[in-house]
Amino acid sequence: MGKARIKRKSTLIDMTAMSDVTVLLLTFFMLTSTFLQKEPVTVITPSSVSEIKVPTANVATILVSPEGKIFLGIAGEADPNVADGAWATEEVRAKALEIAARDYEAKTGKKTGITQGDIATFAKLNMFGVPLSEMHNFLQLPQAKQDEYISDMANAGVGIPMKEIVYTDADGSKIITNEFQIWMRAIYNSGNENLLQAMKSGEGIAVKADHGTPYAIVHDVLDNLQTMKMNRFSVMTALKTEND
Repeated sequence: MGKARIKRKSTLIDMTAMSDVTVLLLTFFMLTSTFLQKEPVTVITPSSVSEIKVPTANVATILVSPEGKIFLGIAGEADPNVADGAWATEEVRAKALEIAARDYEAKTGKKTGITQGDIATFAKLNMFGVPLSEMHNFLQLPQAKQDEYISDMANAGVGIPMKEIVYTDADGSKIITNEFQIWMRAIYNSGNENLLQAMKSGEGIAVKADHGTPYAIVHDVLDNLQTMKMNRFSVMTALKTEND
């Protein structure tokens, strides 16, 4: 008697539905993820055992390069619709530039030449570091040229100046400030209530410096913050490992 032969079934699996799900998931993660913005200089932060995370919204980031160049980044509300007085990042940046330019012109008597078009361009910058007197020319450059310009640490026109600005107030008193202080006050007074409260509590100011940056330079930055009564801030570090 012959063996009964079992009919073989096809092992072909239709992957069309799986491919559709994969594409949908990929699209979802791409649209909901927050991508890290490029910084003008790469710094290796010192290590510590602190696990407190620096917020990504409502924060002014101060980046200090190993060469002592100072850059600033401004982030507003991640979701500007969550509460009254919450501003999106681009709105905060635009307002900060308006205030900083106006304050600089009043204190130095020099015109910045910044236009509304410049303000719109500036609002899209993740991090910046050029003197206000050069801001207009910088913002006229194409994006690739801006990146090239701001990453040249040997350029004397790169970095927020800390040079003293002496002006006379309404009482006739001589006051000393600098562009770094002008910018920090402009960010503080930008109108975003949540950012204002974060800066008051210290969560809204983050200092990021390379582990090889001379202490005197970092100390100068922190001293300027304390001069403005911004006594609470975070210093960004990398988590210490067993080998540190």
